[in-house]
Amino acid sequence: MNALVIFGLLAALMLTGMPISISLGLTVLTFLFTMTQVPLESVALKLFTGIEKFEIMAIPFFILAGNFLTHGGVARRMINFATAMVGHWYGGLGLGGVIACALFAAVSGSSPATVVAIGSILLPAMVKAGFPNKFGAGVITTSGALGILIPPSIVMVMYSVATNTSVGALFMAGVMPGLALAATLGGVTWWRAKKFDYPRMEKATWAQRLKAFKDSAWGLFLIIVVMGGIYTGMFTPTEAAAMSAVYAFWVAVFVYKDMSLKDVPRVLLNSANMSAMLLYIITNAVLFSFIMTNENIPQALADWMLGNGLGVVAFLLAVNVILLLAGNFMEPSSIVLIFAPILFPVAIKLGIDPVHFGIIMVVNMEVGMCHPPVGLNLYVASGITKMGITELTVAVWPWLLSMLVFLIVVTYWPGLSIWLPKYLGMM
Repeated sequence: MNALVIFGLLAALMLTGMPISISLGLTVLTFLFTMTQVPLESVALKLFTGIEKFEIMAIPFFILAGNFLTHGGVARRMINFATAMVGHWYGGLGLGGVIACALFAAVSGSSPATVVAIGSILLPAMVKAGFPNKFGAGVITTSGALGILIPPSIVMVMYSVATNTSVGALFMAGVMPGLALAATLGGVTWWRAKKFDYPRMEKATWAQRLKAFKDSAWGLFLIIVVMGGIYTGMFTPTEAAAMSAVYAFWVAVFVYKDMSLKDVPRVLLNSANMSAMLLYIITNAVLFSFIMTNENIPQALADWMLGNGLGVVAFLLAVNVILLLAGNFMEPSSIVLIFAPILFPVAIKLGIDPVHFGIIMVVNMEVGMCHPPVGLNLYVASGITKMGITELTVAVWPWLLSMLVFLIVVTYWPGLSIWLPKYLGMM
């Protein structure tokens, strides 16, 4: 009964158009003051201990690194390198976009940032080369979602905060699914380009490819800095985030020189605004999770499922349906912070690996970012392409369909996610 009251109140507040962070906070406060005897001192203590986590520090650093890279010319060089390698294939510019999104995702950790950085450069070039606007929009909108699956990922850090799962293991677990999804989206791009005979670029010489690689090498090296540092144990994921922010600043300002020192305060301010927004959501989500646990809602859900004989297959199917429905109304950070504390205990009771479950949630978030009405990537792509949301929804459906098939594969094939972290001894 209490669960229905909590979610009913949260849904009612969200339907008024109130921001999710405030809806969460008001739901918790209303429930605390009217329906429980929980001492407010314990709530305050939980609030501080809940956000006093070293992993949370990674979020502002990854946001800052992503902003430096977005404004610092790294994206343009990555696009040049990707198109030099595959531009002569069917849909070469589109394939280059998929690869560039995957590379930029591996240094930014943000999906909207990937769409903006790659899309704002590549989409005008694709239209100029003779590609339909819809084709380019479909490629960039869906490939940009790789930003939250290929590590480092801000959403994975959120999941780690909500469930106390190792961030390093999550990052490594995202590598194989990220590459597999990039290959899937690239396959759809190539197939549609061949089917409709879209333009191909001239084949680049090896000298041109080498030059493109040299130009982009400083940006690509950040992947080695972050992932290599975590894998070798040189630093933690949080320390890797700090290193990536410093490195991105140095590359953008002093190596590529696409950003002047005058632009740095603006980037810092934008990053601080975004970080404050996410940390405010985390704060309210911690209290929401506390209420859920205090009312034994996750435990009751687990007992009900086990009592009714619902196994792993049925539970994971239900999880995917719930998360895809939530993706219609909420953005990824909020979904993870609200639903992870509820679903995670059930998953553990059913014997599902916590890292595998995290990857399932992240892939669901990817799909949610590409479908209406609240798909963040749709809105970002709409701003770049000047296309309406309905038109964009039609444009992305072939890629979105392949993402749904990929979601099923990831859900029921745990080895795809957990093989690499197990091989590296991180699990």
